[in-house]
Amino acid sequence: MPLNKVYDYIIAGGGCAGLSLVMRMLKEPQLSTKKILIIDKDSKQLNDRTWCYWEKGEGFFDEIVYRKWEKAWFHGEGYSSLKGLDPYAYKMIRGIDFYRHCHAQISAHPNVEICLGELKSIHNTSQGVEAIVGDDTYQAQYAFSSILLTQPVLGKDQYDLLQHFKGWVIETPEPVFHSNEATLMDFRVTQEEGTTFVYVMPLSPQRALVEYTLFTHTLLSDDQYDEGLRWYIQQFLQTDDYTIVEKEFGVIPMTDLSFPEREGNIIYMGTAGGQTKPSSGYTFRFIQKKADSIVGRLLLGLHPAAPIKAIEKRFKWFDKVLLHMLARKKMTGKKIFSLLFSRNRISTIFAFLDNETSLLQELRLLNTLPQIPFMRAGWFELFKK
Repeated sequence: MPLNKVYDYIIAGGGCAGLSLVMRMLKEPQLSTKKILIIDKDSKQLNDRTWCYWEKGEGFFDEIVYRKWEKAWFHGEGYSSLKGLDPYAYKMIRGIDFYRHCHAQISAHPNVEICLGELKSIHNTSQGVEAIVGDDTYQAQYAFSSILLTQPVLGKDQYDLLQHFKGWVIETPEPVFHSNEATLMDFRVTQEEGTTFVYVMPLSPQRALVEYTLFTHTLLSDDQYDEGLRWYIQQFLQTDDYTIVEKEFGVIPMTDLSFPEREGNIIYMGTAGGQTKPSSGYTFRFIQKKADSIVGRLLLGLHPAAPIKAIEKRFKWFDKVLLHMLARKKMTGKKIFSLLFSRNRISTIFAFLDNETSLLQELRLLNTLPQIPFMRAGWFELFKK
């Protein structure tokens, strides 16, 4: 017999965005007893992804950080440097550790239920929201969704680059890696397909995640990623003696598509809610900020969707300008990032990519890039129809 159950909140999507929000709700006495339903078609039993991000000080999920680094290499066009990241650290969380940590906390709260199934529809009603999974209907005051059932359509003069990557965790019989030194971006690889770089996250002197990453319109064949990884490991890690112990593959949109932030009492999160930064593909920190904002507003009795601020519009414009430069091939990604990292403090770059700089800082940073092509791109993105 079909169910028709009522909750306070529905979480559509039990991945990073949904679980990050639930975890914050459970930390707040005012919200921890609310009836919450998490809908996901997957039970999250696999180590299906790795999140790497920079952060100042102690973060919400620090207890499950697998590794962190306080120094990182950048290899660009005519420039190589090992940089101290202070006051930031570069952190890694494995997907399986994240899922297990969150589900352990959730299991201690009988007011939180998990529904395994595919979301058929979610819509607003006069009482709040309604979600349908299979033959069952669930109602709540608010829904927080990282699932988009209808994809937005790319408009004229909008960009749809992809950040795609294949990574190997490799193990060597002899020490090869400096455990406290990550490689954030290494452009010493062919740029034939477009913006291409490798990053290396050492897990021990004999173990590291090596990721081959591209910003392009189309994906490569599996053999091309493998060839790029093999060549890089041989050329720059200077070893042929290694075992591949794990593999991962991912695709992240780099687009200025207008993702819906809310539809009535449905609030979108994660990539579906525009938390993937268009110009870099970074998502984890923006998901955490969104979760903080939602919980903060709920505690104040406000609608959980915050109004868009002027500073957010400014950073959306910056993202459009960089996408313009990359998608229209006005300048290579290798050149742009080499100039950014060679002429600016890394703390300023991180703050800029986190949408946390002041206008004065942004003007100084943009002044380190070729002004004429960026001014043309900026003017076009500001006034295009």
